[in-house]
Amino acid sequence: MASFNRVILVGNLTRDVDLRYVSGGGTAVTELGLAVNDRRKTQSGEWVDETTFVDVTLWGRTAEIASEYLSKGSSVLIEGRLKLDTWETDGQKRSKLRVVGEKMQMLGGRDGGGGGASRGPSRPQRQSQPQTGGGYNQGTSSGDYESYDDGSFGGPGSQGAADDDIPF
Repeated sequence: MASFNRVILVGNLTRDVDLRYVSGGGTAVTELGLAVNDRRKTQSGEWVDETTFVDVTLWGRTAEIASEYLSKGSSVLIEGRLKLDTWETDGQKRSKLRVVGEKMQMLGGRDGGGGGASRGPSRPQRQSQPQTGGGYNQGTSSGDYESYDDGSFGGPGSQGAADDDIPF
């Protein structure tokens, strides 16, 4: 049976970025809170706004870039995969669905108008990988988007450690 685990979210950070480093290897990690808004029509024809809050984990250089340039309210696009964490507390089984972010794209202008932290006019523009075939960067030569991808595909899994070693 085939399967496909891919998530693309656009939203705003619900809190400032808190960067940490995993003990042992020293890999950077951060847990973002992302608010994703959706608008739908009810049966009575009224428009209703719904907000979904999603926890996103970023690893490596992507986590460091997020810590440096993003703050509460920043608009960002995250591409990644879903991961179900399970644990037991006081005899009760608990679980939490989160997104392991593999790519991050800052949205908004270079002047910080998109809600991001303004670090002055010298903010670097970095495109980590050329987008081909349906990428969301096509046609954005105006510098409105900045994309970051450290190539690790979501963390220490590509560096020899398991995703289950996350210190949360």
